[in-house]
Amino acid sequence: MKKFNIRKVLDGLTAVSSSSSSAAQPGTPRDNDVVQETLQSEHFQLCKTVRHGFPYQSSSMAFDPVQKILAIGTQTGALRLFGRAGVECYCQHDSGAAVIQLQFLINEGALVSALTDDSIHLWNLRQKIPAILHSLKFNRERITYCHLPFQSKWLYIGTERGNIHIVNVESFTLSGYVIMWNKAIELSTKTHPGPVVHISDNPMDEGKLLIGFECGVVVLWDLKSKKADYRYNYDEAIHSVAWHHEGKQFVCSHSDGTLTTWNVRAPAKPAQIITPHGKQPKDGKKPEPCKPILKVEYKTTRAGDPFMVLSGGLSYDTVGRRPCLTVMHGKSTTVLEMDYPIVDFLTLCETPYPNDYQEPYAVVVLLERDLVLIDLGQIGYPIFENPYPLTIHESPVTCCEYFADCTAEIIPALYSVGSRQKRQGYSKKEWPISGGNWGQGTQSYPEIILTGHADGSIKFWDASALMLQVLYKLKTAKVFERARGKDEKPSTDIVEEDPFAIQTLSWCPESRMLCVGGVSAHVIVYRFSKQEITTEVVELLEVRMQCEFSEVESPDPGGEQTPTLLTSGASASPQESEPPVQPSTGNNSSDGPRDNIPCLQVRSSPLKQSPGYQVELVIQLVWVSGEPPQQITSLAMNSSYGLVVFGNSNGLAVVDYLQKTLLFNMGMSELYSPSEPYQRQLRSPRKPRQPSGAFCDSNDGSIPSEDRCKSPTSAKMSRKISSSGEQKSDQDAKDNSFTRSRSSSVTSIDRESRETISSFHFCESYPRKTESLVSPCLLVGTTQGSVIMVALSLPPGADQRLQQPVGISSCGTIIRLKGGILTMALLDSTGALLPPSYEPWHDPNSSDEEKLRRRRPASSPSSQEGQDSQFAVLCSEKQAKVVAVPSQTCIYKHSITETSFVLRADVVQMGGTNCIACFCANGHIMTLSLPSLRPLLDVNYLPLTDMRIARTFCFSNLGQALYLTSPTEIQRITYSQETCDNLQEMLSELFTPVETPEAPNRGFFKGLFGGGAQSLDREDLFGETTAGKASRSLAQHIPGPGSMEGMKGAASGVVGELARARIALDERGQKLGELDERTAAMMASAESFSKHAHDMMLKYKDKKWYQL
Repeated sequence: MKKFNIRKVLDGLTAVSSSSSSAAQPGTPRDNDVVQETLQSEHFQLCKTVRHGFPYQSSSMAFDPVQKILAIGTQTGALRLFGRAGVECYCQHDSGAAVIQLQFLINEGALVSALTDDSIHLWNLRQKIPAILHSLKFNRERITYCHLPFQSKWLYIGTERGNIHIVNVESFTLSGYVIMWNKAIELSTKTHPGPVVHISDNPMDEGKLLIGFECGVVVLWDLKSKKADYRYNYDEAIHSVAWHHEGKQFVCSHSDGTLTTWNVRAPAKPAQIITPHGKQPKDGKKPEPCKPILKVEYKTTRAGDPFMVLSGGLSYDTVGRRPCLTVMHGKSTTVLEMDYPIVDFLTLCETPYPNDYQEPYAVVVLLERDLVLIDLGQIGYPIFENPYPLTIHESPVTCCEYFADCTAEIIPALYSVGSRQKRQGYSKKEWPISGGNWGQGTQSYPEIILTGHADGSIKFWDASALMLQVLYKLKTAKVFERARGKDEKPSTDIVEEDPFAIQTLSWCPESRMLCVGGVSAHVIVYRFSKQEITTEVVELLEVRMQCEFSEVESPDPGGEQTPTLLTSGASASPQESEPPVQPSTGNNSSDGPRDNIPCLQVRSSPLKQSPGYQVELVIQLVWVSGEPPQQITSLAMNSSYGLVVFGNSNGLAVVDYLQKTLLFNMGMSELYSPSEPYQRQLRSPRKPRQPSGAFCDSNDGSIPSEDRCKSPTSAKMSRKISSSGEQKSDQDAKDNSFTRSRSSSVTSIDRESRETISSFHFCESYPRKTESLVSPCLLVGTTQGSVIMVALSLPPGADQRLQQPVGISSCGTIIRLKGGILTMALLDSTGALLPPSYEPWHDPNSSDEEKLRRRRPASSPSSQEGQDSQFAVLCSEKQAKVVAVPSQTCIYKHSITETSFVLRADVVQMGGTNCIACFCANGHIMTLSLPSLRPLLDVNYLPLTDMRIARTFCFSNLGQALYLTSPTEIQRITYSQETCDNLQEMLSELFTPVETPEAPNRGFFKGLFGGGAQSLDREDLFGETTAGKASRSLAQHIPGPGSMEGMKGAASGVVGELARARIALDERGQKLGELDERTAAMMASAESFSKHAHDMMLKYKDKKWYQL
């Protein structure tokens, strides 16, 4: 039967619909005539790849000491598994319930998880994407504690009612053997003992089970005789219990900050009671109570004193003290302060056997926002250097950019300067969590992720080959003055907190130029250098962008007519009308409105700049007549032209960062030609020109456009000495806190309705319809859907570039789309992407000769008049259009969404060609072909549940994308069919075959006289034959989605040895039986042959030869 391919049918339907909606002009060539498109829907598939970062809302932890794998569970039901650097895995419980406990089946490639919805699950870790093999859901009991002994297949489960049930982890069935709470405590207490908080078997006797109840009662239960051997009573509630490896003593931690040590055979009273952090009274009274000791671990060493590690237990009078981990070794007690509250900790030991000397070598501490590993083998207990990318949330992430298949030289360059930033004082030993193997993927192209943070820092990450490693960290706040006191706050800031937060980034990997837009209306231009320099005075450029108080008549957004384009006038030249350079005199007195005051004060002292990104120029918007500057909404930079452009609701400004001058500062209304239909009509007369030369409010309505477009403004370049000022920064995630303004006479509704710059794109194109040669241009997109062309005129030679000004003129609107413009790009006549030109990187501090700037020539050749040789690709919140240039006619359009809106759109390279990738607020991820805008992919992936996703979602080349799925984690996805097909090879392996260490030697005398570890036939005790069947209503067994191969893999460890041995014996017995049968048959055949031979001999014995 022929396979029915629904995607091919969809291709045909969407091709028809897109062609029917194309606004093609008469005589415009169709897609088959213009560009041969190669991308089809079968080239696209959406799937998650890897998740990086610290597990958000961690709740539990487990470690496999043989496989060297760490597992972390979270409150949202997620599992994160870590091995060596680069080996990590993410999986999720479908219920989303919190993980309360994890237990490895040590060295068997399996993991048991217990959840707050009273279910337990068996995970198979022998496959690259772990899957659940079995689940068991309890109906009448609440799970509180689990314990799985080493090399056992029977899992003990303690409940809130105080009972203990036993589960076979091979079949995930309940045993009929149950330890009831009333049998365990009998008459030792008159009330219910509370939930089970601890279960463990005696290291030397598997038949003795230690059960801890919350009320303070501990019971040593004999599994064979089904009764309690001893009961240990203490007045304070128990939080945890730990055995000495010889099985003669155990330690309990209590809610009053005490540790009680008990001898197994002396239940009357504790052998020792200590309060590690309590003040010992001189009169011999009981120490003052302390905070609860939440967990204690007791680990022995062969050569020295044992280690006792505990969390909590601090005195109540230590107000404001940070959370602590206490290490008691011999007579010394070391208190290690942590940055965040402790969730859990585990002591890592050399042996998996509980009845041997433990030889602890490290403590892994899971904090609320960090993972710390402490070296117990070195003096002072230094921490290990963490190889995992767990510092994404060091300060809340405010923006992301993703660059796949970038230039190969950039990663080594960033690594070389970033390696000097590493802290010192780490342990000299290797990271001990070293399990698993890297994937064998074929992806070899460089990938870089940039994250901007609330404290003004920017991190560069190497994201190649599905891994993540921090390369370099840049602190932009160093450029500004810091507050000297807690009460010292600047009065000119426009955000209440995090004034240095990064809002937008523009980075050119080829030239290594970086431009940063901050929340305090500031822009910083950085150059990359491998040499350290000291900047005596930071270059500062202040820009005055005035609010427009004019109402707007917006044209019909559905209009498709192409406007008549007029030149906006002569190019701007700062030398014509700009006043002489002088320090700006800001007014910030209490008796008048703030004016010419920036939001942040640039530092006045010399700035030492390490190798890496170094400040070239700081641009700040200033207060204007009591109005704060509007935050920057869009930012772009071009290293070939030496220009930075940024915009907000007041207009746009173009800065020449080579000459350190402002070239162009224009309000929104001035961007439109006077006679075009999209012009914003002014309702109020403009203010007279200010003496200071402010531009946006400086022109009268009667002034012709030639004069209006000439000089930029009064922006002054000054080298100012500023007073210090800083806002206090909070470490908590503030996902939506970067747009709060302090005071403005313009209401938020007016601000929303006002047209704002939303995107920029530098290109080399035809600025006007009549042009026949390409020249440098700037495409400007607005929130009202207008796309405006701005022509750039650069000086002809490199020598004149630093002396002559750059000419700029607005050429008016070329087209209008529904919704705000999100992205713009340019294709040549063959459909190939025309990237913006760039200047190859050179070190600005190497030599004077190399400082001569050379702009790359235009990439497109000259074209004949009347022939379109370029396609402008424009995508807005609602639709996409392809416009032929220079004729400026729309040849294709596609309505992306009617009921929702696009949050992020990018023109990306895919399969040797290009497409548009879109992410909508309704959760759909879509791709459109270029230039015909055929829908290729439409998947309902992720509904917008958090503004964090909208702010950080970004697409990149070769089918890669990412977003912040939580405040601490980056989720990477792919929309490439090829990557999805190769994902299994690219992912790392968690399980690797490792020999289980040999059991400890019992010794001659222990073997002769007893005293060694006592084994227990749990199968005989807990099996159905002896214990019977459990109640069916108690728990429900749910088979997992894991495959049969996975089940065989999970059962191939020690837990499956008995079953496999039985099968092997049965098979061997069967084969022996068959061999006996065959041997008997052969003997019978031999006897028959012998008889026949004898008869023949007798028959012919006396006959002559001739008688035969």
